[in-house]
Amino acid sequence: MTLRENLRDRLQPIYFLGQNPITLTGAVLTTSTALTTIAFWFYDFFLPGPPHPYIGLLVYLILPGVFVLGLLLIPIGIWLRRRNLRHSGQLPVVYPAIDLRLPVVRRTLEWVGFATVVNLLILGTASYRGVQYMDSASFCGTTCHTVMAPEYTTYQNSPHSRVECVECHIGPGAGWFVRSKLSGLRQVFAVTFHTYSRPIPSPVKYLRPARETCEQCHWPQRFTGDKFLVNTGYKDDEKNTPQTDVLLLKVGGRTWQGSVGIHGHHLADGARIRYISTDVERQTIPVVYYTDDQGKTTEFISTDAKPTQQQLDKGENRVMDCVDCHNRPTHVFELPENAVDKQMASGHISPELPFIKKKAVELLKVNYPTRDVARQSIVAELNNFYRTNYAQIYQTRRTLVQQAGDEVAAIYLRNIFPDMHVTWGVHPNNLGHNDSPGCFRCHDGSHTSADGQTITNDCSACHEVLAAGEQNPKVLTDLGMK
Repeated sequence: MTLRENLRDRLQPIYFLGQNPITLTGAVLTTSTALTTIAFWFYDFFLPGPPHPYIGLLVYLILPGVFVLGLLLIPIGIWLRRRNLRHSGQLPVVYPAIDLRLPVVRRTLEWVGFATVVNLLILGTASYRGVQYMDSASFCGTTCHTVMAPEYTTYQNSPHSRVECVECHIGPGAGWFVRSKLSGLRQVFAVTFHTYSRPIPSPVKYLRPARETCEQCHWPQRFTGDKFLVNTGYKDDEKNTPQTDVLLLKVGGRTWQGSVGIHGHHLADGARIRYISTDVERQTIPVVYYTDDQGKTTEFISTDAKPTQQQLDKGENRVMDCVDCHNRPTHVFELPENAVDKQMASGHISPELPFIKKKAVELLKVNYPTRDVARQSIVAELNNFYRTNYAQIYQTRRTLVQQAGDEVAAIYLRNIFPDMHVTWGVHPNNLGHNDSPGCFRCHDGSHTSADGQTITNDCSACHEVLAAGEQNPKVLTDLGMK
C-alpha cells in the first residue's frame, strides 16, 4: 500500500465522523480564538508595554483555555458520533471514499494539515506567553487588587523594583517552579472564597532558602570592608532641629587580612548558625546554636525567655540565612517618624516649615476610615494648620505647604491598607534594632552557654558610632561632606 493510499484510509473515518455539530463548534472556537490571540500578539509586539491585568488574563490565560477547549471538542465530537452510529447500527463498515482527485477535497485536507501545524505553534507560544505573564510583577501585584496591594506598593518603592517577583519567590529550576504553581492554585481558591489571611503572614513559611535566590546576586563572601552610614532625623520642635547619626557598619565578609564583619560571622559558612524560634514571626529566639571554625557547636539559651521544653519542641528549628535579618528586603513598611525624616532629608518635605515633623507624624497616626479619606484629610488638615497658625508662611510658601501635604499623604498610602489590616508596625523589620528587636533577638546579653559564654551585645562588634544625634557632626566636616 502506498503512502497516499495509507493516508487516505486513515483520513476517511475522521473526514466522515467529523461532520457533526460538536466537532464543527470546536473548529470554530479554535479558529476564532487563534485569530484573536494572534491579533493581540501583533498589538503587543507593535505597542509594547505592560498590559492591563485583566487584558493579560484574557490574552494569556482565558483565550488559550478556550483554544484548547476547541481542540478537545473536535475529537470528542468524532468519538460521540461514532458511538451513536454504532449504537444505532448505522456505522459503516467501509467509510465513504475520499476522492483526492477532487480539488475541494485536496484543499480541505491541505487546510487541515496546515491548521494543525499552526495550532501546535499557537498552543506552544500561548503556553510560553501564559507562563511568562503569570511570572510577571504586574500579574503578581495587580490581578488580586486587595490581597496584593500592600506588597506590590512597597515592591514598587524598593531597591528590587526592577527585579521580577519570581526571581526571589521561586528562583531557578523546575522543581520550585512546579511547587509555586501548585501553591498559586491554592491561593486562587483562597482569593475566590475570601479565606486569605489579613495581613499576609510574615515571614513566608515555605520560602526557598536564600542561598538559592538572594545569593544569585548577593554573595556574602564578597561583602568586604565597612559601610559608611549617615542618618538624619528631625526633632518635633518648631525649627525641626536636625539630629544626625554617623555610623561605620562592619558589614563585610571574611577578608584576606583576617578581619570578619557581620556577614562573615553569620553567613560566610554554611550552617554556621541555627536557632529555635517560638513564635511564627521569629521575634522570640530563646535558643541559638553556633558552630565555630573547628566544627565545635555551642548552645546559647536565653535566661530571659526561659522556654519550656514543650515550647522548644513546637518551635521552628531553622538554619540562619539572609532573610533572618533582611526579613523585609523588598516589602518594607515604614514607621511614621522614620518615613517623615526620610522625606525631609531628601527635600520632598521642607524642614523650613515650622513644626512640620510634629504635625506630619500626628496626622499620619490618625485612624482614618478609608485611604481616600486619609489622603483628603491629611492634605486639608496640613493646609489648615499653616493657614491658621502661620498665615504669612502659608501665603509666601504655599507651594511648599501643598507639596508637604501631598508627600505626607503619599507616606500614608504607601504603608496603611485597612482592608488587609496593615497598620503601623504590623510587619517588624529585623534589620538593625531601632524599630523592632532585630539584632537584639539574639544579641541581648542574655543568651548564655553552659560554660559561661554569652552572645555579645557590645555595640562596637557591629558598628562604630562616629556621631550620635548631632546637629552638625564634625566628622562630616572633616570628610568634606558638609
